[in-house]
Amino acid sequence: MGYFKDIFDGGLSLIEGMVVTGRRLFQPLITVQYPRKKIPLSSAYRGHIELKIFEETGTHKCIVCMNCEKTCPSGVIRVQGEKQKEKGPKTLTSYVIDFSKCSLCGLCVEICPTSTLKYSREYELVGDTRDDCQFDLIARLEKQVEKKKDEKATQGIAA
Repeated sequence: MGYFKDIFDGGLSLIEGMVVTGRRLFQPLITVQYPRKKIPLSSAYRGHIELKIFEETGTHKCIVCMNCEKTCPSGVIRVQGEKQKEKGPKTLTSYVIDFSKCSLCGLCVEICPTSTLKYSREYELVGDTRDDCQFDLIARLEKQVEKKKDEKATQGIAA
């Protein structure tokens, strides 16, 4: 008796699965063919942290106050700066974040007094080792500034 009940339950389960598949067959696709087609990011997307480029200076406004390093609950931010003049402000020399341990809580962005930190819109970061997850934000900022200069130069030629 249990043998025939198992066969009946298996057949019923197969039919239920085919009904679900048949319904989905005529509905629009929700799968995106990722590398070829990308979906727009939500405005609330919070990627990794990076330094903001200000138009008036063409660079960041970090004053090396160390608030971000002190506030970070994961302890992944390392900020270094040096004074150019004895009574002058500090200049940022190194800003390194280890994103392998970062929880993306955003406390560093919120506490920054000069609003020089922002969330990135980049989501395709990948690495093979832990060292690939350590980012020097100064070097990344320099690449962004260089890229903007190249874009302006090519727009000037095209115009």
